[in-house]
This record gives sequence, C-alpha cells and structure tokens, in this order.
Amino acid sequence: MIPRGLAFLMLLLAGLFVSGPAVAHKISPAVVTVTFDNAGAYEITVATNLEAVLADIGPQHEDTDSAPTATLYRQLRTLPPEVLRERFEVFFPRWIGAIRVQFDETPVQPRLIDITVSPVGDTALARTSRVRMAGVVPAGAQTVRWRYPRRYGSSILRVKFAGSDAMVTAWLENGKESDPVPLSGAQATSTPRLFMDYVVLGFTHILPGGLDHILFVLGLFLLNTRLRPLLIQVTAFTLAHSITLALGLYGVVRVAPSIVEPLIAASIVYVAMENVFTSRLHMWRPAIVFGFGLLHGLGFAGVLLEIGLPRGEFVTGLVAFNLGVEFGQLGVIALAWGLAGLWFSAQPWYRARIVQPASLAIALVGLYWTVERVLAGWGA
Repeated sequence: MIPRGLAFLMLLLAGLFVSGPAVAHKISPAVVTVTFDNAGAYEITVATNLEAVLADIGPQHEDTDSAPTATLYRQLRTLPPEVLRERFEVFFPRWIGAIRVQFDETPVQPRLIDITVSPVGDTALARTSRVRMAGVVPAGAQTVRWRYPRRYGSSILRVKFAGSDAMVTAWLENGKESDPVPLSGAQATSTPRLFMDYVVLGFTHILPGGLDHILFVLGLFLLNTRLRPLLIQVTAFTLAHSITLALGLYGVVRVAPSIVEPLIAASIVYVAMENVFTSRLHMWRPAIVFGFGLLHGLGFAGVLLEIGLPRGEFVTGLVAFNLGVEFGQLGVIALAWGLAGLWFSAQPWYRARIVQPASLAIALVGLYWTVERVLAGWGA
C-alpha cells in the first residue's frame, strides 16, 4: 500500500511537470511559404516568433522562462510593433545569413521586403510576426532547397507555384534541410511521404506538444480504468473531433481560435471536476465528451489550416493527421495505465488518493488556461 504522503508527493510533482511547461512557453515551428511567379521571381514569407529569434531562444530550451535570456524575451514581448520591427531590421542580416536558400548548387540571399508584427496583446502568449523576402530565380535553375537554422527551431515548408494548385509541403525538424523541390511544380510531395509526415505531425501535436489535449484524455482515463467506460468515452471523443477536423479543413465550419481555445480549456475543467464527484460513467457523459470532442477537432483543424495542405491531398492529410492524433491519445492512455492504473487501480484507496487529487490538479490547470485564453482573446 502506497503511503498517503508519498502519493501526495507524486501528484504534486506530476502537477508541476504538467503545468510548468504549459503555463510557460514553447517555441513553435516557423511556417515558411515560398511562392513563384511566371516572371522568374520568388517570394518567401516566414511566420515566426521574432522575440524568440532576437533573444536567441530555440528548441534547446524546454520553455522560454528557463532560457538565460528570458528577461530580454519578456521585455521584447512588450514592445510596440514598430519598435520590434526596427529591432529586427537591424538583426535581419544575421538572421538571413544563417538561413539557407539554394537553387540547384547556388546559394542565394533574398532581400527584405516587409515585416508585419501583431499588436501587443496578452504578453503571456506568443505573438506571430511575418517576415517577407523576395529575389530572382537564377537563370536555368531547376530546383530549390530550404534550411532553417537549428538554433531557431523547426520549420514547416510550403512551396506554391504560379498557375497551379500543386503545393509541396515538408515538416523539417531541428535544422533539417528540405529535399530539392523541382521548380516546374510537377512533382509535389509524394503521397506516402506526405502521409507519414502528417501522421508524425498529428502524433507530436499530442505528444509532447498538446498539453491541453493530454489533460483532457487523462480526465477521460481517470473516471474509470475499466476498458468499457474508457472505450465509450474515447470513441465518442474520436468520432466528434474527426467530424469537426474534416469540416474545419474543408472550410464548412470556421470558429475563431479566441472562442475555441478557451472552450477547450473549459472542457478540461468540466471533465476533471466530474471525476471528483462521480466514480461511474453516467449516460450523459459520452454525449458531453462528444460535444467537447467537436471543440477539440476545431483546434486540430486550426493546426492544419495554419500549416497548409495541398488541395489534392486533403483526404490523405486529414486521415494521416487524425491517425497520428489517435496514436498520440493511445500513447497518453498507455502511459497513464503503466504509471498508475496497472499498479494501483485495484487498491481501495485509488480513487481517494490518486483519482480525486489528480483530477483537482487537472481542473486547476484547465481553469488557469480558461482565464488566460479569455483574457488573451479580449486583448486581441
């Protein structure tokens, strides 16, 4: 029998582990869009966190608050758009010098056109800025490559061609260079490669990146570790988020993130608090989980819409991303079962010492996120 003090300590440490990175900040990948026109010119737009770039904070830091330059980072987040823009214009030669844009065997350095910085909102949340660059394709060039420096994080590459719906996409982690992309536009990303890329993207959106989704799934797990109640809830959740993921991706349903994100956080609070007051699956729980799944699906759709997906590969990307999400959710359940359910679920004190305290901790984190996201929406 596990001592009460040890159980409380384990829960406290778990709560700190979960809530710490969640309420701090991680560096999201830069979204890079390369477009070509019929006159031989190209344009590159990089959507990224300029404050993190200027503060030299990358994926080597688990969260921005742990970086040596965390104070500078927080100061940069308070700067008005025009001031941050001026700071980055000075830094631009160093930044572009570390980026590799290569046509065939010829490296090029695009010129700066414009920097768009969002207004200062809730400084607890990262703001995304857009850097536009342009240049001329070298005569006779057949392919283009892209590499974003590892120190600045991962990048998501999207290459579009004039007069064509074809688009090449690539998920490039930790400074990985893209494969050569034919300038003819004839060779888009192969279906098997795209499928695997989006499975990985869906999985990593849950583990380790989707802390809000992780807490929601843990809430489902904690109600009852028996297979039938868990299967009913997970099936309802999966069906629901699959529906809105598809509807959101095809543009049938669009809801602003400022509405969706607070509601996702509120769903965590509800599920966790219900675990505190009930120990069995009531008939209304799957219906409520289904409703919350619709919200989470809209959140997933927002990720795919931000990244972009070739129109001809919508179904492939949708299925692959959803499959990756399911693998991630099953991974969360497997980890939870291996750490707690397998060893302690049969104990008479399991609910009082693990389920209820853990659910309360999850509810508190969810409540914090709800308030934080509502305030961020007002600030926007």
